[in-house]
Amino acid sequence: MNLSKPDPDLQASASHGPRRQRRRFAWIGTAASLAIFAASIYVLWHMAAEMNAAEVKAAFTAATARQLGTAAGLTAVSYLLLTCYDALALSQLGLRVPYRTTALASFTSYAVSFTLGFPLLTAATVRYWVYAPRGVRPGRVASLTVIAGLTFWLGMGAVLAWSCIREAGPLAVLVYTNIKINQSIGVAAAATVAGYLTWVSLKRRVVTIQGWRLELPGLRRSLAQILIGAADSCAAAGVLYVLLPPGHGIGYETFLAVYVFAVMLGIASHAPGGLGVFEATILIALSSVPREAVLGALLLFRLCYYIAPFLLALALLGAYEVAKRLRSADAVLHSEDGP
Repeated sequence: MNLSKPDPDLQASASHGPRRQRRRFAWIGTAASLAIFAASIYVLWHMAAEMNAAEVKAAFTAATARQLGTAAGLTAVSYLLLTCYDALALSQLGLRVPYRTTALASFTSYAVSFTLGFPLLTAATVRYWVYAPRGVRPGRVASLTVIAGLTFWLGMGAVLAWSCIREAGPLAVLVYTNIKINQSIGVAAAATVAGYLTWVSLKRRVVTIQGWRLELPGLRRSLAQILIGAADSCAAAGVLYVLLPPGHGIGYETFLAVYVFAVMLGIASHAPGGLGVFEATILIALSSVPREAVLGALLLFRLCYYIAPFLLALALLGAYEVAKRLRSADAVLHSEDGP
């Protein structure tokens, strides 16, 4: 029998193969994101050039107190549901953290990441800032961020499936597509969510990301993730829906599919908060409504759902840091006064 030593060059080539493939996919993803962003900015620029600035300003200021109050209330509901993302993730990881800390970490991390973008970096950084004093290690914060992101995507997938299947006809009229295409998208989204639920229900699933292991939630927690994520998506979509001009004739369930698709495109573009991409998608989809009125509603939506929570989050983080430093100084003074 001829036993030969393995060729180190062949081993190196084999190990570099998957790495090259990952880099190739990364470049393709980056190029696709840039293409989506560039195309959206181009479309938005040309649409804006055809709009009357005075009419946009009038639409922006025409919102009633009832519209603004409802939008603010739905924003609060959405961010409240977002705190449940962290609560579910902490439960999955077996970590006990007071809800007030969970709420602070969740609200501030989402408010910051929604505005600045790059959620895996910005959200994880803010979460670690708040959770670290409670003994939560960086690896756990990373796991928590991934599980919370999974809740978001499961909820979005469920809402997209429901809206595209149930409202396939009205959606086809609104965005000039085919009923069968809309139904196919809905069925594909439903099959993806159902497939994931089946996958995690068969046995305990563990994934490895960048060297650290993460046990995925089982069936019960995954169902809870879908319900919470879907409710959050519906509340967030409701913020923009109630700010649209009256008499637009678009059903809320039909609008849900447009909103979810716009959010997904915005995330795919990697633009902070989907800026530009989200607006362009909504403007194209709601072409039956005067563009100035839709743009005015979009500006109000940005103010209600992104800018106001972002400013509040910065204030809360500042107050949290001041309180933490005061407690540290108080502890030092008490230790110096001791025997």
